[in-house]
Amino acid sequence: MTGAAGPPFIAVTSVSKHFDPQLSLGERIAGALGGAVETRAVRAVQDVSLQLARGEVLGLVGESGCGKSTLGRMIAGILPPTTGSVTIDGAPVMSGGRHPRKRTTRVQMIFQDPYASLDPRMRIGDALAEGPVAHRLSARADAAAYVAAWLRKVGLDPDAAQRYPHQFSGGQRQRIAIARALAMRPDVLVCDEPVASLDVSIQAQVLNLFLELRRALSLTMVFISHHLGVVRHVSDRVAIMYLGGIVEIGPAASIYDDPQHPYTRALLASVPQLALQGDVVATFTPIAGELPSPLAPPPGCPFHQRCPLAEPRCRDQVPEMRPVGPQHAAACHVLQPG
Repeated sequence: MTGAAGPPFIAVTSVSKHFDPQLSLGERIAGALGGAVETRAVRAVQDVSLQLARGEVLGLVGESGCGKSTLGRMIAGILPPTTGSVTIDGAPVMSGGRHPRKRTTRVQMIFQDPYASLDPRMRIGDALAEGPVAHRLSARADAAAYVAAWLRKVGLDPDAAQRYPHQFSGGQRQRIAIARALAMRPDVLVCDEPVASLDVSIQAQVLNLFLELRRALSLTMVFISHHLGVVRHVSDRVAIMYLGGIVEIGPAASIYDDPQHPYTRALLASVPQLALQGDVVATFTPIAGELPSPLAPPPGCPFHQRCPLAEPRCRDQVPEMRPVGPQHAAACHVLQPG
């Protein structure tokens, strides 16, 4: 399901990512001596398929540990999928074989912590010029002017190029990280919790910057966040992730105004709200139970252990994604098709 008619610009097809466990020294010795060593892979993402139209913003929402950052890294070409594929305009984002590598600069990623993603020993100008010069997007002789232009686009003075990351505030560092990604002239930005580490007042400024850049540069974006209010503000469509899979996807207005999956409803109910009756009181309803371990996901519907609507079949039958409204689908046994 895309956000517009025509072939998808980004296609994520049956993507899964499993991480093999790191054995301790004792386990390795026991295995070498013929002992039984239990090794279970972490199933971070399980059989996810998504499509994005050119210029669309898809919000990716879920609890910590649901696999949304891992999925984002596969879309960006940072992690190779265990199975499945990611393409942009029909071309693979990563090469195949035993040692897969990213094949394109058209997809770039912005991380949650800008200080951790910037080399503290490199001047900002050098950090921004490194990629474009290496990929011949800018001649080395023109690199200073090229960097200055991108710093201006994100609202920073070109003099920032001569300084180091520790000399900037958190909001300024995130603007630098955005400029570094955009300097690669991408068509797609994968933004992994890009405002989570910022003060609330700075969050609004950075979000508005994303919206301005999206319009000015015709960017396609995957916006990952656990903050439902932020996602609603920036997204055309929203996908809800739970335990490595997509459980609901649809237009942002439909997801927020008419959520269908019990997990989506629980997420929205867990958002703190102010009850203006007499004294101001913060109210919210936390989601019951805990997220199951991706080492041993439950059979059947992954949400059935925490679901107030669970039926006997939910314990052993995996629900298929099915339509529940226009451009809106959910994976739940108890919902009526739209």
